Amino acid sequence: MNNYTFNEIHQQPAMWRKEHEAILAAKDEIRAFMHKYLTPDTDIVLTGAGTSAFIGDAICPVMRGMWRNVRSVPTTDLITHSEYLLDKERPLLLISFARSGNSPESVGAVNLANKLSKNVAHVYITCNKNGKLAQQAVGKENILLLLLPEETDDKSLAMTSSFSTMLLTCLMLGRIDTLEQDGAMIEKAVQNAECVIADYEEKLKEIGSRTFERGVFLGSGALKGIAEECHLKLQELTDGAVVCKFDSFLGFRHGPKAVVNDKSIVVYLMTDEESIMRYERDLVRQVDSNNKPVAQVIVISGRDPEMPDVHADLVVKMPYSKAEADFYGIVPYVLVGQLLGYYASLAHGLNPDAPSVSGNIHRVVEGVTIYE
Repeated sequence: MNNYTFNEIHQQPAMWRKEHEAILAAKDEIRAFMHKYLTPDTDIVLTGAGTSAFIGDAICPVMRGMWRNVRSVPTTDLITHSEYLLDKERPLLLISFARSGNSPESVGAVNLANKLSKNVAHVYITCNKNGKLAQQAVGKENILLLLLPEETDDKSLAMTSSFSTMLLTCLMLGRIDTLEQDGAMIEKAVQNAECVIADYEEKLKEIGSRTFERGVFLGSGALKGIAEECHLKLQELTDGAVVCKFDSFLGFRHGPKAVVNDKSIVVYLMTDEESIMRYERDLVRQVDSNNKPVAQVIVISGRDPEMPDVHADLVVKMPYSKAEADFYGIVPYVLVGQLLGYYASLAHGLNPDAPSVSGNIHRVVEGVTIYE
């Protein structure tokens, strides 16, 4: 066992600091590109496949204050339904997230956008300087390549530092005009991640070693996108032995709540905004009262969730709230899902770096043909 996954999870705080410095160093070039291609009419599409697609799902709710026309559309949808999903008449800025930059859908979605859109520009946020996307960007005026630190090109099957650093990079891209003012907020997000590792990893290891068959991750707004990523981490790192779902707190009541039983682990990614948290608390209390016992419960919050009547195996309370850290504060929440998945993988006798015993999933997707 190479322990790539362990190292890639734990290197994230350092990678975020490193990427912040890199974006600051390139801010003038990035600003010039964004000012050239981003107009009030530009259709901004965030795209990727799998974990890379979840970046867009997490970002959209917090980006709309800066990018009015932003959407998250997976490359896996663009490939099959581009005629319906891309407006040929409007300027298009396609922001592609890709760990390797070699997946057929990543390259295929870019080629389709170039073919269908009359006015298209691209931002490639990728971890692999030798990938097809990175190589394609060379010498192209309408492509901005944001190449992440080499260490974020995760060698393990599961994306961890690649996901979080690409997410942070796009958040910084959205605030490129005021990025110099964001250093303290980004540092608080980094410190929250360090806090999760230092204060909660041992308990997450213990919980991950217990017996459970289902995992549920719930979040509101941007944290629903983080819940989406967490559910995949636990599921793929256990090779499907733990089947997982994600949802919003309010949406979970409408049928999906049926999956909760005494073999379930439920992870609540709670906001610290009272107007939203009141809905979240109601759902937590309802699940707690209707499903005794639930195997394990983990609550993550930037503040005391104020639910002394609810059973929780672990409350992960970060010292800096999401409000203090602004929207950068969503990023460290993902470490809980990553660490839980890593230790559950070990508990199932798997190698977290290559957990797919069946060979059903691969580091770079296989078997996809892109048709004309």
